[in-house]
Amino acid sequence: MKKIRILIAKPGLDGHDRGAKVVARALRDAGFEVIYTGLHQTPEMIVNTAIQEDVDAIGLSILSGAHMTIFPEVLKLLKKKKATDILLFGGGIIPEDDKKKLYKLGIGRLFGPGTDTKEIIDYLKEYFKITD
Repeated sequence: MKKIRILIAKPGLDGHDRGAKVVARALRDAGFEVIYTGLHQTPEMIVNTAIQEDVDAIGLSILSGAHMTIFPEVLKLLKKKKATDILLFGGGIIPEDDKKKLYKLGIGRLFGPGTDTKEIIDYLKEYFKITD
């Protein structure tokens, strides 16, 4: 079975990346191939890296409040580059009303601070139909 590749990205000027690193490590330990971009990525850099690395999913970590700008921009660039088969999901401090708006755009699950990494892993396993 093909190993699922996931890009964990930290867009914008937010310098808090502990959560992104914790998620990246948990996903790796669960058997996913994980690429972490590091801090201060632009939507263009994230989408270009995702395509170059042939990932199956992009996980964005956004704590800065720019989620209503960055998620739609990454989604728009994925569509522009005909890479709509890449799942876009993420986490951060995202109000429920904003989550609903992002889900309507086609963003995958959004997780808040303190989410058990098992919940994220289970979501991705279910999405990619991975059985243990």
